[in-house]
Order: sequence, then C-alpha cells, then structure tokens
Amino acid sequence: MKKNKMEENTKPEDQDVNELQDENMSPDEAGQIDIENSQDNNTDSSGSTISEEEKLRAEVAEWQNKHLRLYAEFDNFKRRTSKERLELLQIAGKDVIVDLLPVLDDFERAQKSMETATDIESVKEGVKLVHHKLKNTLGSKGLKEMEAIGKEFDADVHEGITNIPAPSDDLKGKVIDELEKGYYLNDKVIRFAKVIIGS
Repeated sequence: MKKNKMEENTKPEDQDVNELQDENMSPDEAGQIDIENSQDNNTDSSGSTISEEEKLRAEVAEWQNKHLRLYAEFDNFKRRTSKERLELLQIAGKDVIVDLLPVLDDFERAQKSMETATDIESVKEGVKLVHHKLKNTLGSKGLKEMEAIGKEFDADVHEGITNIPAPSDDLKGKVIDELEKGYYLNDKVIRFAKVIIGS
C-alpha cells in the first residue's frame, strides 16, 4: 500500500519535472521538434508534392518555349543580315560601274576617232585624257597608287620578282624597278607591287 501511494505521489512530481524540462528546453531543440513535426505533416499530405511537380513542369515548358522563340528569331536575323550584306555588295558594285560608264564612252569615242585620225599626237592626247579621267574616277572611290620605286623593300606591300645588282650602294635592298603597280583601296592593300630589288 505504501508503495502504491509512493508511486502515485511520484507520478505527479515526474510530470512536473517533465514540464520543467520542456520549459527549460533550448530554442534549437524546440525548433528541431517543430521541423520534424512539419516534415511529418508534409509527408502525410501528398498533394503538396504533386503541385510542386506541376509547377516545375510548367516552368520547364515555359523555358523550352522561350528557347524555341529565341532560336527562330536568331535564324531570321541571320538570314536577314546575309541578304542585306549581299544587297549592299551588289549596290556598291553598281555605283562603281555607273561611275565608270562615262570612261567607257570616252574609250569608244577615242577608238572611232583613231580609225580616221591622221594626227598621232591628237590620238595620244585623247588617250591621256581618258586615262586621267579613269584614274580620277577610281581615286574618288578610294583607289590609290602605291609608290614603290626607290623605297625600301617591304614584303607587306611588295612582291619581289627578282634581284639585280644595285647601280649604287644606297639602292641595295631598295626597289629599283616596278613591273606592275600596286594599289591601296581605302589604305588597304588590294594588289601588291611586283618589283625588282637591288642587291
């Protein structure tokens, strides 16, 4: 009987001790218990995981759609720019040809006049005028002759054909003669000068 009374007496005390332990529990321990409880609640409700999957699938579909649209836009841009570049090149060539047509007309007139001409000097003068007109027309488009004779040989702008003994020591390693003129177009070499170099 005494034991039963003691057990009954100790049980309320144990409950008080347990309550005191709960009150004295650290915040980290209490938080851990809350997390475990919330995880238990999430695992019980399967509806939340299904909605997450649906959300992710919708997001993936949206990104795939954006990717396809971006790819299509880039493909259209590439086609458009290549077409514009081709048209630009054709128009640039057209402008040069239109400017050269008067020179072609002058050559045809000179050819007709040479058939009946008796004065060679006048024919020479006519050819010089047409040549001068052609150079001016091409010069207005950015063409410039390369000055090579008497300059140091430069492999970036000159193409050496052969070496010959230099007439003087100061011409060694320099361009003595020019077989074919070199040209710049807007300060860029478009034809190398074919030259003879002094050795």
